[in-house]
Amino acid sequence: MSELYERESDRELIRLAVAEAARAAEAGDVPIGAVVVDGRGRLLAVARNRREATGDPTAHAEILALRAAAQAHGDGWRLAECTLAVTVEPCAMCAGAVVAARIGRLVFGAWEPRTGAVGSLWDVVRDRRLNHRPEVVGGVLESECAALLDRFFADRRRA
Repeated sequence: MSELYERESDRELIRLAVAEAARAAEAGDVPIGAVVVDGRGRLLAVARNRREATGDPTAHAEILALRAAAQAHGDGWRLAECTLAVTVEPCAMCAGAVVAARIGRLVFGAWEPRTGAVGSLWDVVRDRRLNHRPEVVGGVLESECAALLDRFFADRRRA
């Protein structure tokens, strides 16, 4: 991983993902949003969690964004020059999809100590036994991303 520092463009991408996460919350899904851009910064995909909306346990924001980006990218499923930005540290399923898609950079907001698979609970994306390891930048706009989740679950507990 050549550069592990936060860029201004990373914050811009996370802000786009935060806006999408807010839409997920409005629809009753856990507020997680994701965006994918190509190596030139062209937006390929924007997605939000849709598990509740679709009844699909795999409808995480990252999975939906990777699927849409692969369709838009035009280079098959390999997204090596792309960046995935997501509001929360990916789970094991999503981290595995990041590796499988050959994402070049992964940027995320809030750390997830209970299910995170990019350093918190596991570190799937940097496992040397796997054939691909993306550059990772975590904690971008962390408090803003965490606040979305905190509000969503606090509202759920009050209801």
